[in-house]
Amino acid sequence: MNLNDIFLITDADGTLLTDDKRILDRDKAAVRELIESGGLFTIATGRGLSLARVVADEIELEIPAVIFNGAAAYDFNLERFLWRRALPETAKDYIERVMERFPAVGIEILREDETYVISTNRREEEHISFGTKEPIRCSYAEVPADNWIKALLVDEPEVIDEVIAFTKANGFNETHMVRSAPVFYEMLPLGVDKGSGFKKLSELMGISGKYTVAAGDYMNDLEMLQAADLGIAVENAEESVKGAARLTVCDNNSGAVREIVDYLKKL
Repeated sequence: MNLNDIFLITDADGTLLTDDKRILDRDKAAVRELIESGGLFTIATGRGLSLARVVADEIELEIPAVIFNGAAAYDFNLERFLWRRALPETAKDYIERVMERFPAVGIEILREDETYVISTNRREEEHISFGTKEPIRCSYAEVPADNWIKALLVDEPEVIDEVIAFTKANGFNETHMVRSAPVFYEMLPLGVDKGSGFKKLSELMGISGKYTVAAGDYMNDLEMLQAADLGIAVENAEESVKGAARLTVCDNNSGAVREIVDYLKKL
């Protein structure tokens, strides 16, 4: 298959990025080879705008990216959103109930280019340390009431297990709740995921006739892998992701994107 026929979209953390948040030179070279051959490349990430910008800048992203786990797409070259979805008003009640039950859980509220940290812990501090823009640390009452795109709950894996059980038992059914890492649990607008974000981006960009390839490692990548012509898991992926993928490549520390591009050249 010619690389100019390919539209490749990958998850960032755990797929394109190594465990220590780097992009390997061989993966950068693979992305550049794909683009220079006429193919398309972008990322689909749970990161908000500030954290996603770090990846977009390093990879020199040329087309818009899916961010906020599918709730928005952003063009880093034009510095504008292509679209975005907001959480319903009921999300505020859900967050209040989580705060009451789990006062030590780290909580972020994300609105376009602003991240509001209303509760923090060690895992939350690790997470926000990678951003290009300092988050706003404030009380819950100080967060603007409109245009919440997503909320992120952060804690140790065993605590997140409890938070998940709590939300399921208490009917948080007007939002889409998804675990995006062992320490992350996200509240998104209903109907939003990386798969729907990928499809929406393709429609808005007028992309047709390309062979779509999606790669990821965690449960929030499942819908994206299923939406693509070829879904790929990295070796470090959750077993459910490997089960949904048609192909498994090396782990994120060993040049997964390089292996994907080399595989596509042989199709």
